[in-house]
Amino acid sequence: MLTQERRNQIVALIQREGRAVVADLARQFGTSHITIRKDLDFLQQKGLIERTHGGALPLGTGALADPSLREKGKLHHREKVRIAEAAVKMVREKQCVILDSGTTTSAISRALRGFQELTVITNAVNIAAELAGTHIEVLLTGGALRKNSFSLVGPQAEDFLREISADILFLGVDGFDTSIGLTTPNVLEARVNRAMVKSAQRVVAVCDSSKFGRRSLAMIVPPGAIHCVITDRGIAKPVAAALKDSGIEVIAV
Repeated sequence: MLTQERRNQIVALIQREGRAVVADLARQFGTSHITIRKDLDFLQQKGLIERTHGGALPLGTGALADPSLREKGKLHHREKVRIAEAAVKMVREKQCVILDSGTTTSAISRALRGFQELTVITNAVNIAAELAGTHIEVLLTGGALRKNSFSLVGPQAEDFLREISADILFLGVDGFDTSIGLTTPNVLEARVNRAMVKSAQRVVAVCDSSKFGRRSLAMIVPPGAIHCVITDRGIAKPVAAALKDSGIEVIAV
């Protein structure tokens, strides 16, 4: 295969999958890690991808990137379904569950529909609609609607969360840096997420492995504020080790 052909295929793969890892690319194209790193460096210089430690992401996934819910929903669908199935196993009848906005938490809401005695608190209007017509009691936080994410943010949402206590929070994130913490592109969203963390007895981050090593604009909480991470088996071993060293339970599905 010619160098340009390989590089074109790498760009197409990153756009399709939402991420790429050097080791996986080297194995797929039958070449060395050094060659793949040179390819990724070249593609970044051409403005075609965004280089990350150990791999690459599609262009436009920097700290300010804030893709819509529909755009996010096209990526890593199978991983999100498996994460949702694992998350639901943590829930018991008669509990109170907080779900923040996002495509992974939306998958969790669909997996919760069979519960008979459950209360779900959310700031996502699409999740509230998903659970409408079920036996689940749904409480919306109130607040101003972010059209990009169908989420409610602002003082009303934060005040509501300060007045409740929940058993478990499933928190989706846009970026998870093991040394910095969990991040999201929107400052108001980060404030609501932080209030959710304070309101829950157990905090579970739910994110596919592409979110690790990424940083968005606004900090939610440091790694020590969460108890567990549910992700897919694509999580890098050093990342999983760093999480476990911080006392965080890691479930890879």
